[in-house]
Amino acid sequence: MPSFVNPGLFWTLGLPTLAVVAIPVLIHLINMMRHRRIEWAAMEFLLLSQKKHRTWVIFKQLLLLLMRMLAVAAVVFLVAQPRLQSQLGNLLGGVHTHHIVLIDDSYSMSDRWADTDAFSEAKRVIEQIGLNAVRENHPQSFSLIRFSNAAMPPGVGKPDMLKHAVGQNFDEELEKQLGKLNVSQTAAGPLPALQSITKLFGDTADEQRIVYLISDFRARQWNDPQEIRKELAQLADMGIDLRLINCVDRVRPNLSIGSLERVEGIHAAGVPWFMDVTVWNHGSDSVSDVAVTLSEDGHGRPSVVVPEIAPTHTATERFLVHFPAAGPHDVTARLSGDAVEADNHRYATIALPAAVPVLLVDGDANARDARYFSYALAPGESVRTGVQPQIEMPRFLSLKPLEEFQAINLMNVGRLDASAVTALEKYVEAGGGVAFFLGDRAELNFYNDVLYNDGKGLFPVPLEREAELLVDRLEPAPDMQVENHFIFRVFAAEQNTFLQTVTVERYFSVPNGWRPPADSTTRVIARLRNGAPLMIEHQYGKGRVVAFLSSAGPSWNNWARNPSFVVAVQDLQAHLSSRGAEAFSHTVGAPLVLKLNPALYKEEVRFIYPEQSGEPPLAMQAAKTDDGLLTAVLNETGVSGFYEARLIRADGTPEIRRYAVNVDPAEGDLSAIDGSQLAARLEGVKYKYMQSSAFRSTAEELAGYNLSDALLYGLILLLVGEQILAWSASYHPAKRRPLGKGGAA
Repeated sequence: MPSFVNPGLFWTLGLPTLAVVAIPVLIHLINMMRHRRIEWAAMEFLLLSQKKHRTWVIFKQLLLLLMRMLAVAAVVFLVAQPRLQSQLGNLLGGVHTHHIVLIDDSYSMSDRWADTDAFSEAKRVIEQIGLNAVRENHPQSFSLIRFSNAAMPPGVGKPDMLKHAVGQNFDEELEKQLGKLNVSQTAAGPLPALQSITKLFGDTADEQRIVYLISDFRARQWNDPQEIRKELAQLADMGIDLRLINCVDRVRPNLSIGSLERVEGIHAAGVPWFMDVTVWNHGSDSVSDVAVTLSEDGHGRPSVVVPEIAPTHTATERFLVHFPAAGPHDVTARLSGDAVEADNHRYATIALPAAVPVLLVDGDANARDARYFSYALAPGESVRTGVQPQIEMPRFLSLKPLEEFQAINLMNVGRLDASAVTALEKYVEAGGGVAFFLGDRAELNFYNDVLYNDGKGLFPVPLEREAELLVDRLEPAPDMQVENHFIFRVFAAEQNTFLQTVTVERYFSVPNGWRPPADSTTRVIARLRNGAPLMIEHQYGKGRVVAFLSSAGPSWNNWARNPSFVVAVQDLQAHLSSRGAEAFSHTVGAPLVLKLNPALYKEEVRFIYPEQSGEPPLAMQAAKTDDGLLTAVLNETGVSGFYEARLIRADGTPEIRRYAVNVDPAEGDLSAIDGSQLAARLEGVKYKYMQSSAFRSTAEELAGYNLSDALLYGLILLLVGEQILAWSASYHPAKRRPLGKGGAA
């Protein structure tokens, strides 16, 4: 049964006015009562003629009477403005209306202006939808889905309301539910929420669905919305009424901390090291003198100031960090308040060791090269470098686990057994770093056939033979010429007296004409004065391999006795051990996955949330997975900050692992698209677009299709038809034709 936009007018004025429909009938009856029977001979002929046309005449009269009654009724219904719950409602009767509200709760919706923000505007729109739904007198239900919940793993995120029946007190229930909602710190987009509609509700056609997508329509997600457009088009093709509601009126400037990262180096207790903080200017104007407040383990320290940041660009400042004690340490960076608060914080944590363990493997029983190397890494008690070298023979690689070492250096190793090669390959593939230094023990065939293996192995370059670097007395030049690389960053000046005094007598040459493949990660970072490669690096799996084609000790060169050697080999270890920075930061909303060796840890895991989240600790049992490891997963990471995993080792000792969880800084870009730009990107999709400030979710919009226009057009056609039929049913005497000249009188 249809409802009305103006039900009061219909029931108080319209319904009694329907009695006017009987007026044409009354007029017809009155005219019938005025007829009197009179005997008239001439009428006999007319009566006989009437009998032939009686049925047709009566039909036209009744049809004319009906059209006049319908015209009066149409005027009454035009005043009341009837609506149908679906386009077939006039045939099927009342249809259930399902309001599906998708609300963007990504942190860009915390965009503030005046005394409101985008998320508050979104909740106001939802309250209006619910309030008008309560005023309706036909069956309705209501579903509320947040973007962040839809983006969670299956079985974790659930709708806040799912096909909730709209009753008399629904507006109060909805207000209570909305009061619990706050903008999240995720960067969730609309796609998972749109995809959840068919997953949750199927594609049944027994209800009229209205989908409200309430968002800030940031350019990051909507500038090229191919997948979103596909989902919207699919919903529109299912007959779903789409309403896109924008909650922001303009783009406001915003700054965010894009990253807070360790710089490559030796990170150990008691050793100073550097960090970089990057600030992102999402605005259209330059900003200057941006102060970044820093803290270490909760204690304030001097701020850093970014002099200037160009529009839509980033700027990075470096600062020194020093922690005297080993263990987990935290660093926090903050900006002053602006349009969005969530991206003004950045967290970093590091499990700082007392010293960085480095393995030195020497092929010579006397370990002569390794001793030079060890002294360069750890000169003595008076100079703390943070490196703890350990000298071993080649068989150590097959017998002991290598994961505990941050870097491995092989010096003058002739050959390795297959198990040692496999152990090294797994170590580097997992992110470890290995350096090769050659010498007189190096076996050419082993390095080429096993370690290089046609470019598929650990070693980055094929070897040809031992070669001697002859002295050039005519054009003297430094024997060792380095490229711009982290290992040689200290020697960046063109004239470096230390490197100029390095002499190389012997080295391994590479095949004539060899060049690093264009599609590989192989790079020559140092050459001899004759142009031959001296130091080469490449990527292997997640790790790095560096090869020095001369000796580490003074047998083939004098570098080990040069002051530059100490600096270079320490930076080499920092370069190789940079894998320690992986998993330095996690993103809000991404699960924290903890994998444990069952031989070393017990199953009990206790997760501690950031203090600002207000969540109680969560205890769980790590489950054994197919890889044989114990795995514990924390899915609820919706708040940025420091998380803890408290473990128990097999011997009963406790262990704490800390994780820094940060927001996605790209969500802080408040660039948005307007209605016309959205229309161009969603061309072909049927939807309605409006601003939240102009949103009017009236009863007419909520209940279905307004028949006023159809009634108006029908009334016009009815009146035109009535006039034509009235003319046809009435008597029109034939016009007399005047006699022509000369005709009969």
